[in-house]
Order: sequence, then C-alpha cells, then structure tokens
Amino acid sequence: MKIRKLETGEKLNTRKLYEEVFSEDSKDFVDYYYEEKVKDNQIYVVEEDGEIQAMLHLNPYELAVNGSRKDVNYIVAVATRKSYRKRGFMAGMLKQALNDMYADGETFTFLMPASESIYLPFDFRTVYEQNRAYYDPEAEVEEGTDVTDASVEDAEKMAVYMEGRLSQSYQVYAKRNTTYYERLIKEYASDGGALKIYKKEGAVTDIKIAAEAEEVDGEKPKIMIRIIDVRRMLMSLRLKTFMGTCFTVTDPVIKENNRCVMITGTEFSGVMLMDGKPENSEGTLTVAALTSLVFGVKTAEEICADGDAVMSDRMKEELDKIIPLSQIYLNETV
Repeated sequence: MKIRKLETGEKLNTRKLYEEVFSEDSKDFVDYYYEEKVKDNQIYVVEEDGEIQAMLHLNPYELAVNGSRKDVNYIVAVATRKSYRKRGFMAGMLKQALNDMYADGETFTFLMPASESIYLPFDFRTVYEQNRAYYDPEAEVEEGTDVTDASVEDAEKMAVYMEGRLSQSYQVYAKRNTTYYERLIKEYASDGGALKIYKKEGAVTDIKIAAEAEEVDGEKPKIMIRIIDVRRMLMSLRLKTFMGTCFTVTDPVIKENNRCVMITGTEFSGVMLMDGKPENSEGTLTVAALTSLVFGVKTAEEICADGDAVMSDRMKEELDKIIPLSQIYLNETV
C-alpha cells in the first residue's frame, strides 16, 4: 500500500470517488466543495490498479483555544471504494496524516464520524454534539428587526458579530472572518439553503440557518477530537489554582507523545511543562484518556474507572485543578 499526498493540480482526480461514496451529496454541493474547499486543503490517497481507491481530506481551520489562535485540520471525506475495503487503507492514511500533523506542529485534530466506533481505536473521543441555530419562519421577530438572506456583502459584519459573541462564551471555536462567511454562504446555497441575517438599525443581532436540520441516525452530528501533540495540548490549558504532578502518556500512533511530563503552574501563570523522570511518575494514561480529560468529557476518577488510566489519589486531585476545555462550538460540516 502506497500512501501519498496529492499536488494541487491532482485533487480534482478524487471527485469520482467522492461522488461514488458520498452519493447523497447533491451535484451543486460537490461543485462547491471542489471549487472552494480543495483550494487550500490536503488530500491523502491510496492508488491501486491505476486509480484512486481511497482518500482522506484535511480541511484547514483557524481555531480559538482559550483565547489563542491555532491552526487545526478538520478530517473529512474519508472514503474507500467498496471493492477495496478491509485492506487497511483508511488506517494507513489516518496514521500517516496524524504523524504529518505532529511534524507540522499542530495541537489536535477533529472530525464528524459516520460512526464513532470507526475512530475510537485511533484514540479519537467524542467531545461535542453539534447545536446549530435554525431559522423558523413562524417564530416571532423583535420589532424593528429585519430578517433577510445573507449575501457575501454581509460577510464582514457577520464575522465581527459572531466572533464577538463566540469569544465571550466559548473556549474552543472556529474563528470567524470575512472569508469564513463568504464560503459558508456559498456552502448553504449549494444545497438549496441560506443563512438568515437579523439586523436592527443596521447592526447584526443574530444569524440562523435556513436549511433542513442535519441528523445522523436520528441524532445531532457529533464531533470527535484526537490530540496530536501532548505537550502543545497541555500548554493550551488553564488552571483553577496551584497544581503540580508528574505522569506518563502512552500513544500507539504518534511515538513522540510517549513521554513522562511534569506539569505545574497556577491560575495566574498558566501551565508550565517540563520533561519528567519516569521514577517520579504518579500514573499513566492513554492519549485518548487525556483527550477525554482535557475536553471535560470525563474526570480523572472516571478515566481510571474505565481502565484507560492508572494514577495515585494525589494525581487525581491535581488533575482536577485543570480547567477543562468543555465550552466548545464546532458546528462546521466540511
């Protein structure tokens, strides 16, 4: 199996496989995807018998994480032609992409799974259920408020409004700018939908989606995250009070994450990180368990109960002093 990353001029060659595997997507949406999203994404492929038989796309986003900007890839369009499945193509591409992202200095990655069970073995953990605001034409609107379909001319005002709103309420979200909304307006239009913009006295007061609500097996779409670089992830955290502990992390995919770390700091200094000595380690946890912990899915006590970690009572108390990244807003589709 040979995995390679496509050059810009080759990316369109994956469209045939995309249309075959994701046949539920409309032609207009696929047109949008291949006109807009592949401009700046990365595509990994496996080629056999003279054709692309499997692919994985990394779509770049600029995320805010505890007020800092991070470049993060959204894994989408993971697909293998039906007759070539069960050969390890997906696993190979995913492992290659995860290690390449580590080499590029990224902190974590995320995806919307067709099934969570596919990605659990690769240490992804579910951290968020998408919660989008949909337009209801029957709902009452505040007097003096105009509701119209958003156009690309509105993109800058929409970005300023939403960035201000998200930065006040969330620890992790995709940063809004003019380009973000220019693309999103085209994305919804490609599937027959729209973004509705609410304005009062010329100022944006709300943005909602005029489209059919997306569901997966009757549930809201979920977002799974996988830590790429343990050190960068830990340095992104904030603390409730003074803490300090030493522990070991295990990662079966990204070997550089297999390390003993000493974490300390205060609510004022933030996290300070050093290489720890194995003889001083108070416990061991998997990179998946660390993901659940730092994104607020589970407590130290709970990940130990699951068998994903072993730690001293003192270490549990110290880890509980981390402020989890539980306020998440990742509602992107592609």
